[in-house]
Amino acid sequence: MTEAVPSYLSPTGQEVVFLLLGAVAVGSALLVVTTRQLVHAALWLVVSFGALAGSYLVLTAEFVAWVQVLIYVGAVVVLLLFGIMLTRAPIGRSADLDSGNRWVAVLVAVATAAVLVTVVVDGFRTAYAPLKPGHGAAKELGASVFSAWVLPFEALSVLLLAALVGAIVLSRTDIPGGSPSDQTGGH
Repeated sequence: MTEAVPSYLSPTGQEVVFLLLGAVAVGSALLVVTTRQLVHAALWLVVSFGALAGSYLVLTAEFVAWVQVLIYVGAVVVLLLFGIMLTRAPIGRSADLDSGNRWVAVLVAVATAAVLVTVVVDGFRTAYAPLKPGHGAAKELGASVFSAWVLPFEALSVLLLAALVGAIVLSRTDIPGGSPSDQTGGH
């Protein structure tokens, strides 16, 4: 007996929740890039990452959802907020955050979204994969990462290490070129 493929006109509860979480993620991502307050942008980023983690839970990828919460929400956003506080960035509205290319950016964003939606809808129009619990477990993801994706994983780790070393070099003041006062002739 074959399983009937559900229609787009009668979505299941999981699909409705997934669409709602997607709408929250997209809406909060738009608020991240359109707000003029840096702290508000970081907080909207938390909402966007949280909605993405919820989407992973709906897709039965529990491990990826918790990694999303722990790494992105827990570490990246906290790091961003500490960076804002330690650099004494302006907390309120800032006119420096607007480059004046708003309409060009909107046009590029709408064109890119139209192309992506067209490609995804055309490519996956008839595809349907029923959600089965357990396919997002750590064992299966680890086996996939460390068997088929070892080289990209290691390349990413080297890239992150280079970024960390670069950040340390830029933050050191005893190295010539490490601080802004060295470049202005303040010896």
